[in-house]
Amino acid sequence: MTIALERSAPETQTNHKFDPKTALEQINLPLATWIGLREVKETNITRYVRDRIPQSNGRSRSHGVMIEVLVDGQFGYASTNRLDLANMQRTADRAYAQAKAAAQWSVHHFTIAQRPKAIGQYISPLIKPIEAIAPKDLNDLLIEICQTLKVSDRIVKTSAYAVITEIETRFVSTNGSDIYQKFLMIATDYAATAQDGAIIQRRGDNGQLARCNQIGMEVFARDVILERAKVIGEQAVELLTAAECPTTTTDLVLAPDQMLLQIHESIGHPLEIDRILGDERNYAGGSFVKLADFGTMQYGSPLMNVTFDPTVAGEFASYGFDDVGIPATKEYLIKEGKLLRGLGSVESQARSQIAGVANARATSWNRPAIDRMANINLEAGEHSFDEIIGNIEHGVYMESNRSWSIDDYRNKFQFGCEYAKLIENGKFTKTLRNPNYRGITNQFWSSLTKVGDRPTVEAYGSPFCGKGEPNQVIRVGHASPVCLFSNIEVFGGA
Repeated sequence: MTIALERSAPETQTNHKFDPKTALEQINLPLATWIGLREVKETNITRYVRDRIPQSNGRSRSHGVMIEVLVDGQFGYASTNRLDLANMQRTADRAYAQAKAAAQWSVHHFTIAQRPKAIGQYISPLIKPIEAIAPKDLNDLLIEICQTLKVSDRIVKTSAYAVITEIETRFVSTNGSDIYQKFLMIATDYAATAQDGAIIQRRGDNGQLARCNQIGMEVFARDVILERAKVIGEQAVELLTAAECPTTTTDLVLAPDQMLLQIHESIGHPLEIDRILGDERNYAGGSFVKLADFGTMQYGSPLMNVTFDPTVAGEFASYGFDDVGIPATKEYLIKEGKLLRGLGSVESQARSQIAGVANARATSWNRPAIDRMANINLEAGEHSFDEIIGNIEHGVYMESNRSWSIDDYRNKFQFGCEYAKLIENGKFTKTLRNPNYRGITNQFWSSLTKVGDRPTVEAYGSPFCGKGEPNQVIRVGHASPVCLFSNIEVFGGA
């Protein structure tokens, strides 16, 4: 796979009347087996307030096209944001030349079967559009959030951050595909830092930008947010006098906002087929999972049921079709602890002969689609939160990721959280600060003892999943119930 990329041109070169279908019809490559054109328009709005003082009010816009061409069994790619028809031809010619060059060193012969015809659309669910809140009113709300976070003079820093992203994509191809998708994505982060001498503790809103969804401006419900902000500030101060997390082997209960990272790092990345094939080894690492493990490996406890599901309404990485036009469907990656399916796009499925999913995704118009996570979710179990906590003689409950470390094969890991509670005789007894835990992926998931029921499920995500050369930072979603793991090493930060 060889890629030609064109640097972003000034916004004035963008033609807003551009029609991808017309452009595709005008491209003249008679020897190409197949041609696809993916148009992407993206608008990003950022609002950041620190200590009640606005720090940034940013708005950026990007509009461009990726052309991919199948020639001699290879895909070639070239991108541009100069959208006149003459430049479309030049860009297609570059993609054609890249495919011809790649054919000399091919590792697999691809066919048009990897780009089946697809027609449809997807639009993010929302109640209030962006225009429902004026920029000044949003800034005023973020200032008020900072004011609410400062519950004490011991709060030395407050911050309120919002990222609002609108994306429109159109995918057309010479074999009749025509897909339109429109996304509205909002990520927020509200945090307070408390200090008492040498002790410094930060408490955020479920982790850095972890509150992210496909949703409208209804997410900025003032009363709800201010109540959360008050709790965040109070917990930051509470951590200053909290006991240090003990170093012991014990029962560990993880809240959904920490399960976000646990799922992402120890399930999502290891199951990416291109990583298993070695494509990412130079940059993002490999995987302890081997192709022969699919259908045979017991990845974890029989209570472990993990799905790839871009069809969940409102979750951060939902979509109707991936970026090469494959319809999104819910698929079990792991069922009753057994590894069934990988995170492999149609190309990786052809190369590996392993069942995959519709996960060919690109960060923008100037990147080709590669194997990526989308929504990777742990399915609900049968136990209420009270049942899980009430049956623990001694344990630790942890919330909100603060730090992470995992090896290149996604096997050995160590994660830190912001906030914890000691569990004794079925009850929370005191707050703990600097909680951490460590494990090895298969052993850790095999220790899954109880899975929370549907009311304990919460969905979070991240805008920051990085992978690929050239780098691509993409949005992912993870939903999970509360989970209990037995005999886990936990430790403090002292």
